[in-house]
Amino acid sequence: MFGVLEGTGFEVIEPEFEDCFIGHARVERLWTGARWSEGPAWFPAGRYLVWSDIPNNRLMRWDETDGSVSVFRSPSNNANGNTVDTQGRLVSCEHLTRRVTRTDHDGSLSVIASHWNGKRLNSPNDVVVKSDGSVWFTDPSYGIMMDYEGDRAESEIGACHVYRADPTTGDVTAVATDFVKPNGLAFSADEQHLFIADTGGTHQKNGPAHIRKFEVADDGKSLRGGDVLATCTNGFFDGFRLDRSGRIWTSAADGVHCLNRQGTLIGKVHIPEIVSNVCFGGAKLNRLFITGTTSLYSVFLNVNGVSR
Repeated sequence: MFGVLEGTGFEVIEPEFEDCFIGHARVERLWTGARWSEGPAWFPAGRYLVWSDIPNNRLMRWDETDGSVSVFRSPSNNANGNTVDTQGRLVSCEHLTRRVTRTDHDGSLSVIASHWNGKRLNSPNDVVVKSDGSVWFTDPSYGIMMDYEGDRAESEIGACHVYRADPTTGDVTAVATDFVKPNGLAFSADEQHLFIADTGGTHQKNGPAHIRKFEVADDGKSLRGGDVLATCTNGFFDGFRLDRSGRIWTSAADGVHCLNRQGTLIGKVHIPEIVSNVCFGGAKLNRLFITGTTSLYSVFLNVNGVSR
């Protein structure tokens, strides 16, 4: 059932993509059995990966040491996006509770963000942690639009924004308010730019299906700019991560798309399911972990992910 998959592989669109992959490396399916896999996060100290199976209301764990898969947490409050903070702790976006939480080293949960201006968040979707400890996350309404990945409810805010939670005060501020459905996000290696996907086309005719590029202001707490960097050619850009050369490795309907610094699609890693998200892992951060609809995949690349 598991192992190297036929029909997967690399598609070179621009010659520069040829330097990004290893000729004999192949896509591996590490596990299957989810309903909608999302939010992979790599824990280097334990050599394991945590990811979400949102409709099944559980967090899963894959162990690099023996290839085993187990349930990390159930119920998970329909957790979606996950990341690792500067102290090696799990940070998760929870649809059901409409909040962002941190799992401390003793297993206890702390709430990072649940409200903005006194109103409940919609359903936090994806999250990244900056080197100063601030937590940046997107808040579309997917988790409250139906009962499949959360509880159906009305939005108290009435819009979908991108937020920053201050590491000292805990204050939650909106850093971008002109999105339809903000989704995946990631900082550049130098944290001078923040890239944010808008998947508004899922529920709005001719809506956005792109990634925007913002400049992080000198205060490190706000954004400016926000031009469209790239538009998805197959489905939607959901979750993504950057490598150390500034390329973006992003999910799409036909696999993983690789964009260069200018936003040009230079190649693809074909996956036989709709891809939701990716992250870099392994000892050298040269292994790309990929969450497909029902499965967890990986492939070794000739690039290295950004280390936080």
